[in-house]
Amino acid sequence: MNIATPVTTVDLNAVDQIAASDLTSMVRTIDDEKTYPEAIMRAMGGTGAYGTHLAGPDAPCDLGPSVLAMARASEICLSTGFCIWCQDALGWYISSSENAWLKENILPRVATGEILGGTGMSNPMKAIAEIEKLKLKAVRVEGGYRVKGVLPWVSNLSADGWFGVMFSVEGEDKTVMAIAHADEAKGVKLKLDHDFVAMGGTATCQVMFRDVFIPDEQVIGDPAPAFIKRIRGGFVLLQCGMAAGMIRSSIELIRKMEGPLGHVNQYLEKGADDLEEEYDALVTEVLELCKTPYDLSDAFWKRVLQARLTGGELAVEAAHYAMLHSGARGYVSGGEAQRRLREAYFVAIVTPATKHLRKMLATLDT
Repeated sequence: MNIATPVTTVDLNAVDQIAASDLTSMVRTIDDEKTYPEAIMRAMGGTGAYGTHLAGPDAPCDLGPSVLAMARASEICLSTGFCIWCQDALGWYISSSENAWLKENILPRVATGEILGGTGMSNPMKAIAEIEKLKLKAVRVEGGYRVKGVLPWVSNLSADGWFGVMFSVEGEDKTVMAIAHADEAKGVKLKLDHDFVAMGGTATCQVMFRDVFIPDEQVIGDPAPAFIKRIRGGFVLLQCGMAAGMIRSSIELIRKMEGPLGHVNQYLEKGADDLEEEYDALVTEVLELCKTPYDLSDAFWKRVLQARLTGGELAVEAAHYAMLHSGARGYVSGGEAQRRLREAYFVAIVTPATKHLRKMLATLDT
Protein backbone atom coordinates (compact mmCIF):
# COMPACT_ATOMS: atom_id res chain seq x y z
CA MET A 1 0.00 0.00 0.00
CA ASN A 2 1.39 3.40 -1.00
CA ILE A 3 -0.16 6.04 1.24
CA ALA A 4 -0.49 9.43 -0.42
CA THR A 5 1.29 12.23 1.40
CA PRO A 6 -0.26 15.72 1.59
CA VAL A 7 1.87 18.07 -0.48
CA THR A 8 2.50 21.63 0.65
CA THR A 9 3.06 24.72 -1.46
CA VAL A 10 6.32 26.55 -0.85
CA ASP A 11 6.18 30.29 -0.23
CA LEU A 12 9.27 31.43 -2.12
CA ASN A 13 8.81 35.00 -0.89
CA ALA A 14 9.07 33.71 2.69
CA VAL A 15 12.17 31.72 1.73
CA ASP A 16 13.67 34.90 0.27
CA GLN A 17 12.86 36.86 3.43
CA ILE A 18 14.57 34.31 5.66
CA ALA A 19 17.57 34.18 3.33
CA ALA A 20 17.86 37.96 3.08
CA SER A 21 17.54 38.62 6.81
CA ASP A 22 18.32 35.77 9.19
CA LEU A 23 20.59 33.78 6.90
CA THR A 24 22.52 36.76 5.54
CA SER A 25 23.23 38.01 9.05
CA MET A 26 24.40 34.56 10.16
CA VAL A 27 26.39 33.38 7.14
CA ARG A 28 29.78 34.51 8.47
CA THR A 29 29.13 32.74 11.78
CA ILE A 30 28.14 29.55 9.94
CA ASP A 31 31.36 29.68 7.92
CA ASP A 32 33.82 30.98 10.52
CA GLU A 33 32.51 29.23 13.63
CA LYS A 34 31.00 26.12 11.98
CA THR A 35 27.63 26.88 13.52
CA TYR A 36 24.69 24.77 12.43
CA PRO A 37 21.74 27.06 11.50
CA GLU A 38 19.07 25.03 13.29
CA ALA A 39 16.61 27.89 13.76
CA ILE A 40 16.84 28.77 10.07
CA MET A 41 16.34 25.15 9.05
CA ARG A 42 13.20 24.93 11.17
CA ALA A 43 11.95 28.27 9.83
CA MET A 44 12.40 27.01 6.27
CA GLY A 45 10.08 24.16 7.15
CA GLY A 46 7.44 26.74 7.96
CA THR A 47 7.64 28.10 4.41
CA GLY A 48 6.69 24.73 2.94
CA ALA A 49 10.17 24.25 1.48
CA TYR A 50 10.41 20.60 2.57
CA GLY A 51 6.94 19.46 1.57
CA THR A 52 6.39 20.13 -2.12
CA HIS A 53 7.97 16.93 -3.49
CA LEU A 54 6.35 14.29 -1.30
CA ALA A 55 3.44 13.09 -3.47
CA GLY A 56 5.01 9.68 -4.01
CA PRO A 57 5.33 7.61 -7.19
CA ASP A 58 1.58 7.11 -7.66
CA ALA A 59 0.72 10.81 -8.01
CA PRO A 60 2.01 13.75 -10.07
CA CYS A 61 5.29 14.89 -8.55
CA ASP A 62 7.37 17.92 -9.50
CA LEU A 63 10.68 18.57 -7.75
CA GLY A 64 10.97 22.05 -9.27
CA PRO A 65 9.69 24.07 -6.29
CA SER A 66 12.04 22.19 -3.93
CA VAL A 67 14.99 22.88 -6.22
CA LEU A 68 14.10 26.58 -6.46
CA ALA A 69 13.73 26.96 -2.68
CA MET A 70 17.09 25.26 -2.14
CA ALA A 71 18.67 27.51 -4.77
CA ARG A 72 17.42 30.66 -3.00
CA ALA A 73 19.10 29.62 0.24
CA SER A 74 22.24 28.45 -1.57
CA GLU A 75 22.65 31.88 -3.14
CA ILE A 76 23.42 33.17 0.35
CA CYS A 77 24.97 30.14 2.08
CA LEU A 78 25.77 26.76 0.56
CA SER A 79 26.00 25.10 3.98
CA THR A 80 22.32 25.90 4.51
CA GLY A 81 21.44 24.92 0.95
CA PHE A 82 23.12 21.56 1.48
CA CYS A 83 21.26 20.98 4.76
CA ILE A 84 18.02 21.72 2.91
CA TRP A 85 18.97 19.07 0.35
CA CYS A 86 19.61 16.57 3.17
CA GLN A 87 16.18 17.34 4.62
CA ASP A 88 14.55 17.06 1.21
CA ALA A 89 16.28 13.74 0.52
CA LEU A 90 15.04 12.26 3.81
CA GLY A 91 11.48 13.18 2.91
CA TRP A 92 12.02 11.87 -0.63
CA TYR A 93 13.07 8.44 0.66
CA ILE A 94 10.04 8.04 2.90
CA SER A 95 7.48 9.43 0.46
CA SER A 96 8.84 7.17 -2.30
CA SER A 97 8.37 4.07 -0.16
CA GLU A 98 5.34 1.98 0.73
CA ASN A 99 6.07 2.23 4.45
CA ALA A 100 2.83 3.25 6.18
CA TRP A 101 4.33 3.72 9.66
CA LEU A 102 7.02 6.17 8.48
CA LYS A 103 4.55 8.08 6.32
CA GLU A 104 2.10 8.47 9.16
CA ASN A 105 4.50 9.12 12.05
CA ILE A 106 7.71 10.62 10.67
CA LEU A 107 7.14 12.16 7.23
CA PRO A 108 4.68 14.90 8.27
CA ARG A 109 7.18 16.10 10.88
CA VAL A 110 10.04 16.02 8.33
CA ALA A 111 7.92 18.10 5.94
CA THR A 112 7.44 20.86 8.54
CA GLY A 113 10.99 20.83 9.88
CA GLU A 114 9.93 19.52 13.28
CA ILE A 115 12.20 16.54 12.60
CA LEU A 116 15.54 17.34 10.99
CA GLY A 117 17.65 14.66 9.38
CA GLY A 118 20.04 13.48 6.74
CA THR A 119 20.49 11.14 3.84
CA GLY A 120 23.12 8.65 5.06
CA MET A 121 23.54 7.45 1.48
CA SER A 122 27.01 8.69 0.56
CA ASN A 123 28.63 5.34 1.29
CA PRO A 124 25.83 3.22 -0.26
CA MET A 125 25.83 5.24 -3.49
CA LYS A 126 29.59 4.80 -3.79
CA ALA A 127 29.27 1.11 -2.92
CA ILE A 128 26.70 0.64 -5.70
CA ALA A 129 29.19 2.21 -8.13
CA GLU A 130 31.96 -0.07 -6.79
CA ILE A 131 33.98 2.88 -5.51
CA GLU A 132 34.08 1.67 -1.90
CA LYS A 133 32.65 -1.14 0.22
CA LEU A 134 29.37 -0.91 2.09
CA LYS A 135 30.08 0.14 5.70
CA LEU A 136 27.07 -1.29 7.53
CA LYS A 137 26.32 -4.98 8.09
CA ALA A 138 23.26 -6.57 9.66
CA VAL A 139 21.82 -9.85 10.83
CA ARG A 140 18.17 -10.70 10.48
CA VAL A 141 16.40 -11.06 13.85
CA GLU A 142 12.79 -11.34 14.88
CA GLY A 143 10.98 -8.16 13.89
CA GLY A 144 13.87 -6.45 12.14
CA TYR A 145 17.66 -6.25 11.81
CA ARG A 146 20.66 -5.80 14.11
CA VAL A 147 23.10 -3.38 12.49
CA LYS A 148 26.81 -2.72 13.12
CA GLY A 149 29.36 -0.46 11.46
CA VAL A 150 30.45 3.16 11.03
CA LEU A 151 29.26 5.75 8.52
CA PRO A 152 31.92 8.46 8.12
CA TRP A 153 29.65 11.18 6.68
CA VAL A 154 26.06 11.94 7.58
CA SER A 155 25.02 15.61 7.49
CA ASN A 156 22.16 17.68 8.91
CA LEU A 157 22.11 15.25 11.80
CA SER A 158 21.88 15.79 15.54
CA ALA A 159 20.65 13.68 18.43
CA ASP A 160 17.08 12.47 17.86
CA GLY A 161 17.34 13.08 14.09
CA TRP A 162 16.39 10.53 11.41
CA PHE A 163 18.39 9.44 8.36
CA GLY A 164 18.60 6.86 5.61
CA VAL A 165 20.87 3.81 5.77
CA MET A 166 21.64 0.80 3.62
CA PHE A 167 23.20 -2.40 4.95
CA SER A 168 24.16 -5.86 3.77
CA VAL A 169 22.52 -8.85 5.46
CA GLU A 170 24.70 -11.63 6.83
CA GLY A 171 24.03 -14.99 5.20
CA GLU A 172 21.85 -13.46 2.49
CA ASP A 173 22.85 -12.07 -0.88
CA LYS A 174 20.96 -8.81 -0.49
CA THR A 175 21.04 -5.26 0.81
CA VAL A 176 18.27 -3.43 2.67
CA MET A 177 17.47 0.28 2.95
CA ALA A 178 15.87 1.72 6.07
CA ILE A 179 15.36 4.92 8.04
CA ALA A 180 17.40 5.02 11.26
CA HIS A 181 16.90 7.07 14.41
CA ALA A 182 19.87 8.90 15.97
CA ASP A 183 19.27 7.71 19.52
CA GLU A 184 22.37 6.86 21.57
CA ALA A 185 20.26 4.79 23.96
CA LYS A 186 19.58 2.49 21.01
CA GLY A 187 23.30 2.25 20.14
CA VAL A 188 23.55 5.04 17.54
CA LYS A 189 26.40 7.38 18.50
CA LEU A 190 27.18 10.63 16.69
CA LYS A 191 30.63 12.22 16.62
CA LEU A 192 31.40 15.66 15.19
CA ASP A 193 35.07 15.42 14.26
CA HIS A 194 35.47 16.87 10.75
CA ASP A 195 37.47 20.01 10.01
CA PHE A 196 36.43 21.13 6.53
CA VAL A 197 37.75 24.18 4.68
CA ALA A 198 34.07 25.09 4.19
CA MET A 199 30.66 23.59 4.98
CA GLY A 200 31.55 23.24 8.65
CA GLY A 201 28.10 24.36 9.76
CA THR A 202 26.32 21.34 8.29
CA ALA A 203 26.12 19.10 11.39
CA THR A 204 28.17 16.45 9.58
CA CYS A 205 28.77 13.48 11.84
CA GLN A 206 30.52 10.19 11.99
CA VAL A 207 27.78 7.73 12.95
CA MET A 208 28.57 4.55 14.86
CA PHE A 209 26.11 1.65 14.97
CA ARG A 210 26.64 -0.61 17.96
CA ASP A 211 24.36 -3.59 17.47
CA VAL A 212 21.44 -1.28 16.67
CA PHE A 213 17.99 -2.80 16.27
CA ILE A 214 16.14 -1.42 13.24
CA PRO A 215 12.56 -2.70 13.22
CA ASP A 216 10.74 -3.76 10.09
CA GLU A 217 8.49 -0.71 10.44
CA GLN A 218 11.51 1.45 9.51
CA VAL A 219 12.50 -0.55 6.39
CA ILE A 220 11.81 1.19 3.06
CA GLY A 221 13.62 -1.03 0.56
CA ASP A 222 13.92 -4.81 0.98
CA PRO A 223 15.76 -5.67 -1.14
CA ALA A 224 17.35 -2.25 -1.73
CA PRO A 225 18.32 -2.19 -5.46
CA ALA A 226 14.81 -1.73 -6.88
CA PHE A 227 14.08 1.02 -4.35
CA ILE A 228 17.39 2.77 -5.08
CA LYS A 229 16.47 2.82 -8.77
CA ARG A 230 13.14 4.44 -7.84
CA ILE A 231 14.71 7.25 -5.79
CA ARG A 232 17.97 7.84 -7.66
CA GLY A 233 16.62 10.46 -10.08
CA GLY A 234 15.20 12.66 -7.34
CA PHE A 235 18.22 12.14 -5.08
CA VAL A 236 20.54 13.56 -7.74
CA LEU A 237 18.21 16.14 -9.28
CA LEU A 238 17.50 17.82 -5.96
CA GLN A 239 21.22 18.56 -5.58
CA CYS A 240 20.98 20.84 -8.61
CA GLY A 241 19.40 23.43 -6.32
CA MET A 242 22.77 23.85 -4.63
CA ALA A 243 24.52 24.26 -7.97
CA ALA A 244 21.95 26.76 -9.25
CA GLY A 245 22.23 28.94 -6.16
CA MET A 246 26.02 28.91 -6.26
CA ILE A 247 26.13 29.84 -9.95
CA ARG A 248 23.54 32.60 -9.53
CA SER A 249 25.40 34.17 -6.59
CA SER A 250 28.70 34.04 -8.48
CA ILE A 251 27.15 35.82 -11.44
CA GLU A 252 25.83 38.51 -9.12
CA LEU A 253 29.28 38.93 -7.57
CA ILE A 254 30.75 39.43 -11.04
CA ARG A 255 28.10 42.03 -11.85
CA LYS A 256 28.90 43.94 -8.64
CA MET A 257 32.46 44.32 -9.90
CA GLU A 258 31.46 45.82 -13.27
CA GLY A 259 31.44 49.36 -11.84
CA PRO A 260 34.74 49.48 -9.98
CA LEU A 261 36.69 46.93 -12.06
CA GLY A 262 34.85 46.55 -15.36
CA HIS A 263 37.52 48.47 -17.27
CA VAL A 264 40.04 45.70 -16.58
CA ASN A 265 37.72 42.73 -15.96
CA GLN A 266 36.58 42.97 -19.57
CA TYR A 267 39.80 41.18 -20.50
CA LEU A 268 38.95 38.07 -18.51
CA GLU A 269 37.87 35.10 -20.59
CA LYS A 270 34.35 34.92 -19.15
CA GLY A 271 31.97 37.43 -17.64
CA ALA A 272 28.48 37.46 -16.19
CA ASP A 273 26.67 37.28 -19.53
CA ASP A 274 28.63 34.21 -20.64
CA LEU A 275 27.91 32.35 -17.41
CA GLU A 276 24.28 33.45 -17.34
CA GLU A 277 23.65 31.85 -20.72
CA GLU A 278 24.99 28.53 -19.45
CA TYR A 279 23.09 28.93 -16.19
CA ASP A 280 19.78 29.52 -17.97
CA ALA A 281 20.28 26.42 -20.13
CA LEU A 282 21.08 24.31 -17.04
CA VAL A 283 18.07 25.50 -15.03
CA THR A 284 15.75 24.94 -17.99
CA GLU A 285 16.94 21.34 -18.31
CA VAL A 286 16.80 20.66 -14.57
CA LEU A 287 13.26 22.00 -14.17
CA GLU A 288 12.11 19.92 -17.14
CA LEU A 289 13.62 16.77 -15.61
CA CYS A 290 12.04 17.63 -12.26
CA LYS A 291 8.58 17.06 -13.75
CA THR A 292 9.12 13.27 -14.05
CA PRO A 293 11.48 12.25 -11.21
CA TYR A 294 10.21 8.65 -11.14
CA ASP A 295 11.16 7.96 -14.77
CA LEU A 296 13.22 4.76 -14.47
CA SER A 297 14.60 4.72 -18.02
CA ASP A 298 18.33 4.77 -18.71
CA ALA A 299 17.79 7.70 -21.09
CA PHE A 300 16.27 9.81 -18.31
CA TRP A 301 18.93 8.74 -15.81
CA LYS A 302 21.65 9.77 -18.25
CA ARG A 303 20.11 13.23 -18.62
CA VAL A 304 19.92 13.57 -14.83
CA LEU A 305 23.57 12.61 -14.38
CA GLN A 306 24.65 14.99 -17.13
CA ALA A 307 22.66 17.88 -15.63
CA ARG A 308 24.18 17.22 -12.20
CA LEU A 309 27.68 17.03 -13.70
CA THR A 310 27.15 20.26 -15.61
CA GLY A 311 25.86 21.93 -12.45
CA GLY A 312 28.89 20.96 -10.40
CA GLU A 313 31.39 21.98 -13.04
CA LEU A 314 29.63 25.27 -13.78
CA ALA A 315 29.41 26.07 -10.05
CA VAL A 316 33.18 25.76 -9.72
CA GLU A 317 33.80 27.72 -12.92
CA ALA A 318 31.42 30.51 -11.94
CA ALA A 319 32.95 30.83 -8.46
CA HIS A 320 36.42 30.82 -10.02
CA TYR A 321 35.51 33.74 -12.27
CA ALA A 322 33.81 35.53 -9.38
CA MET A 323 37.14 35.40 -7.56
CA LEU A 324 39.07 36.66 -10.56
CA HIS A 325 36.59 39.50 -11.13
CA SER A 326 36.68 40.43 -7.43
CA GLY A 327 40.46 40.51 -7.25
CA ALA A 328 42.09 41.31 -3.91
CA ARG A 329 38.82 42.39 -2.29
CA GLY A 330 37.56 38.83 -2.69
CA TYR A 331 40.78 37.26 -1.41
CA VAL A 332 40.67 38.70 2.11
CA SER A 333 39.55 36.46 4.97
CA GLY A 334 36.07 37.99 5.07
CA GLY A 335 35.70 38.22 1.31
CA GLU A 336 32.56 36.75 -0.16
CA ALA A 337 34.30 35.48 -3.29
CA GLN A 338 36.79 33.29 -1.41
CA ARG A 339 33.98 31.77 0.68
CA ARG A 340 31.89 31.02 -2.38
CA LEU A 341 34.88 29.42 -4.12
CA ARG A 342 35.53 27.16 -1.13
CA GLU A 343 31.86 26.23 -1.05
CA ALA A 344 31.66 25.65 -4.81
CA TYR A 345 34.15 22.81 -4.68
CA PHE A 346 31.76 21.01 -2.36
CA VAL A 347 29.15 20.87 -5.15
CA ALA A 348 31.75 19.08 -7.26
CA ILE A 349 32.84 16.58 -4.60
CA VAL A 350 29.67 15.74 -2.65
CA THR A 351 28.30 12.31 -3.55
CA PRO A 352 27.89 11.77 -6.41
CA ALA A 353 31.13 13.66 -7.05
CA THR A 354 32.39 14.71 -10.48
CA LYS A 355 34.47 11.54 -10.92
CA HIS A 356 31.57 9.38 -9.66
CA LEU A 357 29.19 11.02 -12.16
CA ARG A 358 31.64 10.53 -15.00
CA LYS A 359 32.07 6.87 -14.02
CA MET A 360 28.31 6.30 -14.08
CA LEU A 361 27.94 8.07 -17.42
CA ALA A 362 30.76 5.99 -18.90
CA THR A 363 29.03 2.83 -17.67
CA LEU A 364 25.77 3.87 -19.36
CA ASP A 365 27.65 4.44 -22.62
CA THR A 366 29.11 0.91 -22.70
